[in-house]
Formats: sequence, structure tokens, C-alpha cells
Amino acid sequence: MKGVIIPFLTGLIIVACVHPMIVKLSLVRHAVDMPDSRKLQKDPVPVLGGLAVYFGIIVGIGVVSVVFNSYALFTCVVAMTVMVYIGTLDDLMGLSPYLRLFLEIAMVGFVMKMDLTSINDFHGLFGLGHLPVYCSVPLCAVSCVGIINAINMIDGVNGLSSGLCFMASVVFGLLFCASYDGTMAVMASLTAGALVPFFFHNVFGKTSKMFIGDSGTLMIGMLMAIFCMRTIDNTSLEAYNHPRVGVIAFCLSVLSVPVFDTLRVMTTRILKGVSPFHPDKSHLHHLFIEIGFSHIGTTAMVISLNLLNIVCWFVSCELGGNATVQFIVVFVVGVLNTTGVYLLIRKINKDCILYRGLKKLARISHQETGRWFLAIRNFMDRL
Repeated sequence: MKGVIIPFLTGLIIVACVHPMIVKLSLVRHAVDMPDSRKLQKDPVPVLGGLAVYFGIIVGIGVVSVVFNSYALFTCVVAMTVMVYIGTLDDLMGLSPYLRLFLEIAMVGFVMKMDLTSINDFHGLFGLGHLPVYCSVPLCAVSCVGIINAINMIDGVNGLSSGLCFMASVVFGLLFCASYDGTMAVMASLTAGALVPFFFHNVFGKTSKMFIGDSGTLMIGMLMAIFCMRTIDNTSLEAYNHPRVGVIAFCLSVLSVPVFDTLRVMTTRILKGVSPFHPDKSHLHHLFIEIGFSHIGTTAMVISLNLLNIVCWFVSCELGGNATVQFIVVFVVGVLNTTGVYLLIRKINKDCILYRGLKKLARISHQETGRWFLAIRNFMDRL
């Protein structure tokens, strides 16, 4: 237990200390996200939050190396550093989406080569097992780049990407701990701890608010991809120690909302004849905002939908469903959670009981002027 609590607290404390300094740096250097017709904020907001989270994880690795052989995390450190650099350039200057895509593929290839790990085994899903290299390499590249961009594209509401990735890090960390995968357990614990202070500043702060930016979403997306690769690989400790767990279904459930929402949005754009990278307001968080939810209400709803999929996966696993059954359950729930909500808000009659229920929840979600909310805001801004 100490092996995960110490990294968690280390990442949390370091980010809590460095966050105010990054906010000041962003303001001095005018590294801010300006409001426009597509964005949801009304004022310029510092956009280098990813650097604070990165600093917490990297320094945390150095601190825990006193009791843990951090050399095992070398590949993670290199991949994180490159992704933070790419994301920061994108935040400050703007990069071509195709150049960014190329660099993401290159970094996934680097991780595959250095760690000799990839998505190379279906572990019984659809009756398939170990995959040949000519299948596993492109599958891994497409899947991991998809995960990175799904995390990037879901970032649009206060606390959403950091809240989802905190939840994912905790769930992955629990499986890593239960599988005696110490390296990944430490990495997941550090990531979860580093995201906590940022989440609270992002959700509740006013003068201390900062966006995680592409530097943060690309870095955390890379870590989520590495967690999936480690879990699904044919040498996976998770699959070995827990043969009942459909590891592909598990990974998909943990990242279900970002993955399924991104697939829905990009498919819709392609069908409309526009670039899949063309920005619009059709993501799940935009839909909840459209129906009247506050930012914190939208974040709570989206994370709840993701947790629902994890619970459904867990129930199917506990009831003895094989890898294929678990995958089908996760797939169906994932589609209902994203495409179903889209149809409910955009297409179904507004007198529908489900729509009216969501409108009622939306009104309840507005707590920005409540005493408890303002008390947390004042505390975070004083920090």
C-alpha cells in the first residue's frame, strides 16, 4: 500500500506547490486561451496547466526513486516529455494536425520498440489470441493514437479531462496493484495525485484557474495509451493474474466516453464531408452545456456515464461473462452513453420524460454562487 500512497501524495504536493508559479508564468508570457464563438469560457485563461501536472509527475518519479527503481519508467518519462513539448508548441503557436498526428505515431512506435509491448493479444476476444506482428503493430498505432486524441478532444469543460483521467488512473492503478505490476502502479498513482490539485483549481478557481492545454491532454493521453498497451500485451501481468478479466473490454470501459464520443463525432464529420479534425460543438460536453448544465454539472454527468460503463463491465465479469461478452456489454453501453445522449438532446421530442429529467438536473447543477462552492473557490485562490 505504501508503494502507491507515497507516489500519490508526492505528485499531489508537488503540483499544489508549483501550480501558482505556472499561473503567473502563463500570465506574464501571455500564454492564455482567448474566448471565441466555439469556446465556453468568457475570459482569457492561462493554458499551461499541463506543465504543472508534468512537473509533478517527473519530480515525483525522482522522489520515489529513493525507494523504487525508477529506471523502469524511462520510456514513460521520454514519451511524456516529447508529448508535453509537442502540446506546448501547439498551445502557443499552433501545429498542423497532420504533423501532430505523425509525431504521435512516432512516439507510440518508440514506446513499442523500447518496452517491447503493444496491443498484440486479444486474450480470447472473438476466440482470438496472440496476433502476428504485421497485425499488432498497425492495430496498436491506430488504437493508441486514437486514445491520445480522444483525451485531447474531450477537453472542453472545467475539470472534465482531468477528472476523467484521474478516475482512469485510479481504476488502472487498482488493477496494476492487484496484479503486482509495481512499475505501472507507481506511474498510475503519480498521475492520479498530480491531477488532484489541477482539477480543484480548474473547477473551483477564479484567479488560480488554468486550462490543462494540449500539453497536458497529449501527455496524459500518452500515459493512458501506455497503460492500455501494458494491460493488453501478451506478457501482461494483469491478464496472467486475472484470467477472468477481459482486458480489452476493461481498457475500453475505463476510457469509454472519450473513445466512443470521439468515434461518433469524427464519423459524423466525415459523413458531412468535412475534416475529422474540424472543430465543432457536437461533443458530449457541448450537448450537456446546450441543455443547460453548468460546467461542474457537465463534468459530473460525463464522468458518471463513464463510471456506469465500468460498473457494467465489472458486473459482466463477475457474472462469468467471457472476454467477448464483456466486450459486447462495454460496446453497447458505450454507444448508448454517447450516441444515445446525442439523439436524446438533439433529435428526440423535447416533451420526452428523459429530456425533461435532464433539464431538471441541469437546473440543479448550477451551484457556482452557492456558499460551499464559493468557500472552495476562495480557498483555492488563496493557495
